[in-house]
Amino acid sequence: MIANFNPDQALALGRETLLIEAEAVLVLAERVRTQPLSDAFVRSVGLLLECNGRVVVSGIGKSGHIARKLAATFASTGTPAFFVHPAEASHGDLGMVTREDVFVALSNSGETSELLTIVPLIKRTGAKLIAMTGNADSALAKLADAHLDARVEKEACPLNLAPTASTTAALALGDALAVAVLEARGFGPEDFARSHPGGALGRKLLTHVSDVMRTGDQVPRTRADASVAEALPEITAKRLGMTVVVDDADRAIGIFTDGDLRRMLEQRSDIKTTKVAEVMTANPRSIAPNQLAAEAVELMERHRIMQVAVVDAQGKLAGALNLHDLFAARVI
Repeated sequence: MIANFNPDQALALGRETLLIEAEAVLVLAERVRTQPLSDAFVRSVGLLLECNGRVVVSGIGKSGHIARKLAATFASTGTPAFFVHPAEASHGDLGMVTREDVFVALSNSGETSELLTIVPLIKRTGAKLIAMTGNADSALAKLADAHLDARVEKEACPLNLAPTASTTAALALGDALAVAVLEARGFGPEDFARSHPGGALGRKLLTHVSDVMRTGDQVPRTRADASVAEALPEITAKRLGMTVVVDDADRAIGIFTDGDLRRMLEQRSDIKTTKVAEVMTANPRSIAPNQLAAEAVELMERHRIMQVAVVDAQGKLAGALNLHDLFAARVI
């Protein structure tokens, strides 16, 4: 173990850091309720909602890391956004910014030279400027159309030098801004899923029954007048643990499962003479092809069933689905 390492001191400093950063966010939350920050916050939300272009977020150093995260949050919640490095902006990337955009600049001091170099040019294009700083008297704050004061009393760093509480406060204030904007836009779970198609929520909200159901020859179906013995090969071959019982118009009128077969055998019924219609479950649970696969999961879990028939608007058999299909599609 390192000679100077003191476990108790490490725990105490860790806890103190969390408390300092939590206090910084709580103080900021209270300031948002009062002027001038409340007015600036509302003004910033309005500028973002009125933006006909994109939100360009910028910062350098630790503020740059927060700016990247804020741009990603905006982009994933319905507001087209991207990060631009201020130093790169002064060497050509400034051409990405148009008069239709809103430029969000993050700097704790508000005096970052790289940002102050490009801000006059951004203002000249006609783009709106939102500044998030820890100094309301800074040059950046004075140039902004809306200034978000994210100052903190002290950093969590024992030297009061490393950006810690200040970056936490900026991150929290940026998230608050993004959430206020997404709520005002009416951004919902389906919108979120469309921007996260590879995530779990995307799969749940974008995958429909028709995307994962068995179709054609994969669907086990048996006529109502068939015997149980005639139905068994269909159950075995299609490997769904059931067969859907259909009438002459191919409408699903029942379902015959492995469980139904076991109960029948316990009663010593003759599988060759017993008709499927006599032992099937009539009016089976079913779902439409255009419903969400997540709804199929809910239906199966609620009724404690493993399979479900998929029927169209006329009640005709369109497919079949079981829990294994949903697991394979990663909907569950």
